[in-house]
Amino acid sequence: MHFSLFLTTRSTAPSEDRAVMDALVEHVDRGAELGFDAVFQPDHHFTGYAPQASDPFMFAAYLAARHPELWYGFSVQTVPLHHPVRFAERLALLDQLTDGKLLVGVGSGTTPEESIGFGVNFQDTSRLSQENLEVVGRLFAKQPDDEPVQFSNSHYSGAVVSRISPTPYGGRTPTMMPVAARPSSTERAAALGQPAFILNFLPPHDMVPEDPFTVFAASYQRYRTALEAAGHAQPVLDHALEWTTHSYQYVHLAETDEQAEAELDVLLGQYQRTVEREFVANKKAEAISGVDLREPTDGTTPEWKRVWCLHGSPETVTAKLKQYADLGVGNLLGGFMGGPLTPERRRATDQSMRLFAERVMPNFRTMA
Repeated sequence: MHFSLFLTTRSTAPSEDRAVMDALVEHVDRGAELGFDAVFQPDHHFTGYAPQASDPFMFAAYLAARHPELWYGFSVQTVPLHHPVRFAERLALLDQLTDGKLLVGVGSGTTPEESIGFGVNFQDTSRLSQENLEVVGRLFAKQPDDEPVQFSNSHYSGAVVSRISPTPYGGRTPTMMPVAARPSSTERAAALGQPAFILNFLPPHDMVPEDPFTVFAASYQRYRTALEAAGHAQPVLDHALEWTTHSYQYVHLAETDEQAEAELDVLLGQYQRTVEREFVANKKAEAISGVDLREPTDGTTPEWKRVWCLHGSPETVTAKLKQYADLGVGNLLGGFMGGPLTPERRRATDQSMRLFAERVMPNFRTMA
């Protein structure tokens, strides 16, 4: 099983931006030292949700120069906010800079504030995501002497006469990773031979299961069965399973379950205040976007913790993860430094990463 860091630390004011980015670099340095395999970033704008996420391509390139041994991923790139030609170019360049160690999570999820900032109709984002990815696929397949790739969708247009330069590493398409949230998206990822983000809940987000693992296992088995039936070459099959991912927004460890629970509650209270502040900004954008947002998720509830948090003693966390490892899940993506960068957050991150690396990860490095 691979273990990956999720860089989602919030900045709550302009004066905090640089401190958060510096802390994230130190976080990745420490993760590399402790044996983590990959770093994933979101693609978010304007509110301070991970300030480096305004351009995660650039931040990934900076990190890759420091740690060429790591893999670099996105969870996820918000495809509707990118011109497809520019998106394809940047993927290809970063794929080269990382020697092919690039994992491109893709999705349509965005917010009203983000969509109006980029001049994109919030209500078109799902359709625009699919349209853009279709163009990107054509661009990567294009050879210099082929007919120009011309496109005009609901927001973007263009014509590429020659080719995307540079070509991706090894001359193949960078690894794309869709969110497999529904049977249709799960089966599409399998048919394309792509690793996937498998969820432990079913949309909509407020449908929280009593047993998230049961939901995850059913989705994972659907994906794996379709993947193995699709007739892919063995290297494609192996790569897809190696990086198929289960995610946690928060990972927190302590010596005992009781200590972990109490400390996590403090951290989630701080996180919730940032969520509510971001919601105010998005409510202001509603008048322009023509949408009516539901109330923000309450990240302090037992239901949210059940789906999005991995916490407890090293022994408890190991037992929880063993269920997913036994299924064959290849990658665990965890946020060890989510929420605002408070003193409590810094202490908790140091404690959790040390316990996880020393007493959890070794259990899965030696599994058959």
